[in-house]
Amino acid sequence: MKNNLFLQHSLINKADRNSQAGHKSVILWFTGLSGAGKSTLAHAVEKSLFDMGCRTFVIDGDNVRHGLCGDLGFSAADRHENIRRVGELGKLLIEAGILTLTAFISPFQVDRDRVRALVNKDEFIEIYCNADLEVCEQRDVKGLYAKARSGEITDFTGISSPYEAPLYPDLVINSAIETLGHSVERVIDYLSVKGVVTLPR
Repeated sequence: MKNNLFLQHSLINKADRNSQAGHKSVILWFTGLSGAGKSTLAHAVEKSLFDMGCRTFVIDGDNVRHGLCGDLGFSAADRHENIRRVGELGKLLIEAGILTLTAFISPFQVDRDRVRALVNKDEFIEIYCNADLEVCEQRDVKGLYAKARSGEITDFTGISSPYEAPLYPDLVINSAIETLGHSVERVIDYLSVKGVVTLPR
């Protein structure tokens, strides 16, 4: 069937879209345990970027599982497929000139590396929200850890399924002790240093 499929090329390319937007398009990949602050930080960074006039979008793990990945469970195979789909979506958004932020546990290094390989080397920024399991359990805002400990939830990352911390993340946020404001500043500063965005004067 693939022999009958042909890539269509747009009359407007990524460079054109980036030039119009005034910033580069990249994927900011926030990874970490449940409760490590990924979604909170991703949305706060997006708000800051949006206020700067950037074109942004957050792909959130829970939101995706209500639609695009609603047919997937939490087995290792389904986790791999979940991240594969998100990676392909992120690639499309980069082509659209959008600063894309993702908030996924994405527990396996191989999956994060696969997404990184989908785009240019400087277009994937891995941000590790580093918080100890104990801290994440204390937060447990969704009550998931308690359910996992009781056996109500199986294949839960950090309890009954492994989390592989990034080997060489582009940025580490110690979300157990850093304030949200400081973490946002660090991410924005990193993007400025890398030439993704230009800070307002």
